[in-house]
Amino acid sequence: MQHDQELDRVGIEQWLENYQHKELLRILTCGSVDDGKSTVIGRLLHDGAGVFEDQLKALVKDSTRFGTTGEEIDFALLMDGLQAEREQGITIDVAYRYFSTPKRKFIVADTPGHEQYTRNMATGASTSDLAIILIDARKGVLPQTRRHAFICSLLRIRHVVIAVNKMDLVDYDERVFESIRADCVDFMAKLAFGELHFIPMCARRGENIVFGCERMPWYKGGPLLDYLENVHIASDRNLVDLRLPVQLVLRPNLDFRGFAGTIASGVVRVGDELVALPSGKKSRVKTLASGGTPVEEAFAPMAVTLTLEDEIDVSRGDLFVRPNNAPELENTLEAMIVWMNETALEPGRSYLLKQTTQTVPAVVTDVRYRMSVETLRSEPAQKLGLNEIGRIRIECARAIPTDAYSQNRQTGAFILVDRLNNATLGAGMLLESTTAKDSLERGRRAHDAGTNLSPGQSGVAAERRAQRMAQTPFTLWFTGLPHSGKSSLAYALEVELFARGLHALVLDGESLRQGLCSDLGFSPADRAEHLRRAAQLVKLFQHQGLITLCTFVSPTLEQRSRTRAAVGGERFLEIFCDAPLAVCESRDTNKLFARARAGEIANVTGIDQPYEAPLKPDLKLDTAKIDVTTNVNAILDELEKRGWTPRT
Repeated sequence: MQHDQELDRVGIEQWLENYQHKELLRILTCGSVDDGKSTVIGRLLHDGAGVFEDQLKALVKDSTRFGTTGEEIDFALLMDGLQAEREQGITIDVAYRYFSTPKRKFIVADTPGHEQYTRNMATGASTSDLAIILIDARKGVLPQTRRHAFICSLLRIRHVVIAVNKMDLVDYDERVFESIRADCVDFMAKLAFGELHFIPMCARRGENIVFGCERMPWYKGGPLLDYLENVHIASDRNLVDLRLPVQLVLRPNLDFRGFAGTIASGVVRVGDELVALPSGKKSRVKTLASGGTPVEEAFAPMAVTLTLEDEIDVSRGDLFVRPNNAPELENTLEAMIVWMNETALEPGRSYLLKQTTQTVPAVVTDVRYRMSVETLRSEPAQKLGLNEIGRIRIECARAIPTDAYSQNRQTGAFILVDRLNNATLGAGMLLESTTAKDSLERGRRAHDAGTNLSPGQSGVAAERRAQRMAQTPFTLWFTGLPHSGKSSLAYALEVELFARGLHALVLDGESLRQGLCSDLGFSPADRAEHLRRAAQLVKLFQHQGLITLCTFVSPTLEQRSRTRAAVGGERFLEIFCDAPLAVCESRDTNKLFARARAGEIANVTGIDQPYEAPLKPDLKLDTAKIDVTTNVNAILDELEKRGWTPRT
């Protein structure tokens, strides 16, 4: 085994030290029934030298007794441990396995594919960094595949591998793989994934799991393990918003009073000023320890014990935060929920709501809607049944700290528990903090006003305006991280187009915020409204025959999709300014990123808000290594190719 070789080379003490500091990747496998989830993980363990000799002997014996692979070893039995699973050849419960390579250590959650066990799948997804969604090459994308993809998106798993399995049963046909890829991209472009990676494989034969496959020379990527070892997850962790739920108050003697808990997010240091919620009392960190060892600083997900300089009232369930970065305390919550009980969720029932280390009585007052996993559209609903997903309104007996799940996966999550038998009934994700009353009132006022609108109709057609301007109106939408070079490119392109006699203007996101959008902040809701206004403005410009160069971070796939639909896709070009976060930070003269990392400001894309790179941009430009002039020429070439600008 590779671990034996490393152990012989460095010695036991150094090996343990290296193992302790390896980065941990939590993996979820999901998909429809019999797509090969357990077999993929079994192969990963076996071929990656994660199976001991006694386990292998037992596997050979069990394959003869239970296996469905003839004389071959049934690697799925490494994961299917229940008697019922082995008899039926299916996964029922969530199985966890641990293994490591010289680069990383892994925890793998093998989840069931049957619809009736969707709740088990959601449980495994709640703690995962990456999801492997298995698809049978013969069957393609199935309803349960869509269901699992939607749940992964809902639970904010940023990295997704689409593993098209059983390629041997379709003669390793590239057209089958590409057809499935197209179906996935079409559906999953509507979901909040940061990265989609596609791998064709045959798990039964171990092809493209740990080693490559000679039968698929058309696939140029690496095997699954290679991707798992190298996928970047460090930026997924929220190290900006300090959230430390108090799990236990330690009082071993009269001279010591410490507060123990696991840091949900952020960083805490000796001397930091903290606020205890819900009391609002302040103090500073006097001492800090982790694993019984004093430390100067600690970060998520470390378990720590801290003491304070002042004697303030802090109990289990309280939350330590920073004074200038504290969540709102709310009684009324808006949330998405996955219902996990056969007894339906109905408004008016009382439950216990558990969030981090606190428990409060709560009542579901309203079911807003149910989500259709087939169409990703909301449907009217009065209740939610087993495995259904919907949006609800909850009233808590007392105010609790509310972080949106999109911002913090730990403090933004909760479960609803039966008050009589303590059974877990549903898993919820908090939405952005806003009272239901305000939300409903805004909706009512907007509806009432909308019934009295009568838009005017221009007597000059858009085609005639374009003829008068002697140009083809179109929109270029520059997207990318802050300081990725969007504005520099747009303004340089504006000069080139003007020199060619064309009428173009730059619509810059920051400039728009100084006027038309000066009333908006940077919350996800305000950002969506910012882009909605921009799209309507661009639509008017395009009708006037103008060329519009738009520079907006527009961080999500959904936002950009909506913008394209609002403006009109016929004359719309999405340009991705691709620059790594480190490069963007090096250009940050106004200290945007630095202030965000210090917790002084929030909702900064790339730091405490994710950026979802375009899956299929119309044009992708390397703005880190290639200069502005070269990139502008690439845009001009593309415009000439499409016939939108005259050739030079």
